[in-house]
Amino acid sequence: MIRCTTFSGKTVAVFGLGASGNATARALLDGGADVAAWDDSAGGREGAAKLGIPIVDLMAADWSEFSALVLAPGVPLTHPEPHWTVEKAGAAGIEIIGDVELFFRERAAHCPRAPIIAITGTNGKSTTTALVAHLLRELGHKVEMGGNIGRAVLTLAPPASDTVHVLELSSFQIDLTPSLAPSAGVLINITPDHIDRHGTLDRYAAVKERLVVASDAACIGVDDAMTRAVAERRIASGGAVFPFTCGKGAAVIPRLYAIGTTLFAHETGGAYASSIELASLDGIGTLRGRHNTQNALAALAALRALQDQLDRHGSPMNVWRPEAMQAAIALYPGLPHRMEEVGRAGAVLFINDSKATNADSTEKALGSWERGIFWILGGKAKEGGIGLLAPYFPRVSQAYLIGESAEVFAATLAGRVPFQRAGTLEIAVAAAARDAARSGEREPVVLLSPACASYDQFKNFEVRGDRFRALVQALIGVPDRS
Repeated sequence: MIRCTTFSGKTVAVFGLGASGNATARALLDGGADVAAWDDSAGGREGAAKLGIPIVDLMAADWSEFSALVLAPGVPLTHPEPHWTVEKAGAAGIEIIGDVELFFRERAAHCPRAPIIAITGTNGKSTTTALVAHLLRELGHKVEMGGNIGRAVLTLAPPASDTVHVLELSSFQIDLTPSLAPSAGVLINITPDHIDRHGTLDRYAAVKERLVVASDAACIGVDDAMTRAVAERRIASGGAVFPFTCGKGAAVIPRLYAIGTTLFAHETGGAYASSIELASLDGIGTLRGRHNTQNALAALAALRALQDQLDRHGSPMNVWRPEAMQAAIALYPGLPHRMEEVGRAGAVLFINDSKATNADSTEKALGSWERGIFWILGGKAKEGGIGLLAPYFPRVSQAYLIGESAEVFAATLAGRVPFQRAGTLEIAVAAAARDAARSGEREPVVLLSPACASYDQFKNFEVRGDRFRALVQALIGVPDRS
């Protein structure tokens, strides 16, 4: 747990009392601040009160007493309209920040050279974050991982010179972190997402770009136009940059690149340049697909960039050992709900990709198999639907529609992919398993990759993925140990 000492003796408003909000309130209290905490939900307020967090009705409070508003990242800052606490903070002239901002202020106050890798992108940031943390542990280093993945950032150990903090950051978190300053920042990709919260794609992209602008060294994927432009601006500014590419003909010279599933680093020394083969992803089931090639390159770029900064500041830490990368990557266990292998029944493989909450993410899953996909999709649809997935429709043997998007998706699939309106996940899993087993395909895949949010039928994508896993394990007779 990190004690937030930078607000010692001051009064801070905290809004949003989920896991991160409660951790924020406790960290501020432990650091000597007075806290006035509130949530629009009575349940949230009651849960926080049981933890000893002072509950104050911020609607009726005197905001001139507050030094800052610490806002949970899920609360609207600007779009579709500012939350009422944002308006009150603005009227009172106090800063609006998030828990990640508190983390960076503590680091600046107590250990400004503590190594931090921060990772963002529309897709792949969770896998990349987990892979970076895994590689560092395999190389023998102390690692703290959190932020938008796993633990709230203020529940981690404090920044320290012998510990690497690996943080996944959403656009919402970046928006609330004006002091963002990682040692190495990673921007994997940018595709349309969260437009309802940022207003336009350009505004969303600008928030993502802030992470690498603020980084000592920037690792930027250059396989799409928007991130390539970010890399070019970073290069023009003279900042340290480590571009990476899966090989789509990027305009900038990459420091890390892939040929097929083999990963290389491009190094320069004096008048010479050479490439080092780092690893092959062949046969690593937890990193199948082109998108995971990009994620693995991003992870390796993060280590390479961090090593550059460690060397600049005389740190003895060695996080870049090319000869050790193949063995370390091969041991990566993968993430729950992201291309997670949950079981087999004969030749049928069951994949839980519940974290694919938009079409761009589902594209990565559909692109991982050439044929024989029995695809379960649907839920609360996002803008744009699944039309962009049309090039992958020939790979799908049958689709199973669930949730409120069923009719909209049926119209997109009609005449192009055989489909069934399954309605529920239970019906879809049973039907897909049956059809896959009868298909005669060499390795048919029952793939849950919804391309939708889960909120119409499930609390979140984790609950949806857990339910899929339990259904599969019951189907194939494997005890549920999740």
